[in-house]
Amino acid sequence: MLQISTSINKPPIRIARPEAERIDILTTRLQREYRVDPATIRVVKAPLRICPLGAHIDHQLGLVTGMTIDQSLLLAFAPTNDGTVHLSSEDFEPPVSFNLADVPPYAPRDWGNYIRGAVLALQQTNQLKHGLVGVVGGEMPIGGLSSSAAVTIAYLLALESANRLDVPAKENVDLVRFTENTYIGLKNGILDQSVILFSEYNHLTFIDCETVEVNQIEGRMQAGDYEVLVVYSGVTRVLVGTDYNNRVAECQEAARTLLTFSGNGAEPDVRLRHVNPAIFAAEGHRLPSLLHKRATHYFGEMQRVMDGIEAWQKGDLNRLGSLISESGESSVKYYECGSPQLVTLYEILRDTPGVYGTRFSGAGFRGCCTGLIDPAARETIAEAIHRRYPVDHPDEADRYSIHFCQPDGQAKLCSS
Repeated sequence: MLQISTSINKPPIRIARPEAERIDILTTRLQREYRVDPATIRVVKAPLRICPLGAHIDHQLGLVTGMTIDQSLLLAFAPTNDGTVHLSSEDFEPPVSFNLADVPPYAPRDWGNYIRGAVLALQQTNQLKHGLVGVVGGEMPIGGLSSSAAVTIAYLLALESANRLDVPAKENVDLVRFTENTYIGLKNGILDQSVILFSEYNHLTFIDCETVEVNQIEGRMQAGDYEVLVVYSGVTRVLVGTDYNNRVAECQEAARTLLTFSGNGAEPDVRLRHVNPAIFAAEGHRLPSLLHKRATHYFGEMQRVMDGIEAWQKGDLNRLGSLISESGESSVKYYECGSPQLVTLYEILRDTPGVYGTRFSGAGFRGCCTGLIDPAARETIAEAIHRRYPVDHPDEADRYSIHFCQPDGQAKLCSS
């Protein structure tokens, strides 16, 4: 991954720290803070992810796509024998401490929620005898790349390793969902954790969120044909407390209303996936304006996913990019998400040569814009962002950042 500084002048390009160096920093800190035997230290790598197409429809059981990037959260840890959990972070304070037998309740804006939720998720069906001490960190800015799912996966894999549990990836998908849906209260779907747990290098992960079927779609692109662009806006907000959960409820209400219009009964937990597209085509005009917008985004995005998979398989980056940008426009116009900062970044990237396609990353209320780009256009793209973004958003002028990334694989336990 290459990172460009936020100077408005033509910036230098610097290489991020190698993974081996990052691991060494974390393991050294782990030994210093917790005085563990170096022979007991293990490391989990949980890559961050982007979602080229399938924006905001996983919670409606839609079809989604994703891929991981070569930026990750790393967790260096060692098992404990007394059931204690002690964690430090490169990004957050204070350290987190508790016992497996007495897991504290959810606390708003507390970074320890994810390790506590992971413990409770595993304890549903497993007796955990070993806790852990650990240090977690990542180089990318937090927000918009599913860092919450990545860190939860890191904690789950670490706890499973410490307790010698063999948990299939599909089960870990459900455990992450328990952590975020039940413990934290975020009504998201299975996109994030599925991409992180199943991705293969240079493949597009295709997920049916209703059947929970995950497939790897091979493309014709070669290494160097494209890069993943991530532009961090400088805006970070916790998703619980944004309009994220409101959008989920609005989509469900649109589904319920459409089924009522068609003479079909609706289950209490109905989703737009339960609505035949023909019903929306025939009855959609009767929806209230807000619900019509949400449904328009959903059904349009479902078609863009299928068209995008076809473009990926053909190696047609221009077509794929156009669909990604259409997804970004629909997110603004119909799903009505995106801060002013994200909208500005979307507009800059959409209009800059060398960007195949761009849209918001994550839930769309904070964080990053992502895109697929021509590697030869790095400098032109960076200059376009630096020329406009800090002028339009001076409060973020010293916080935003630009990153050029490569595709990666799935989360894994690796040697220290």
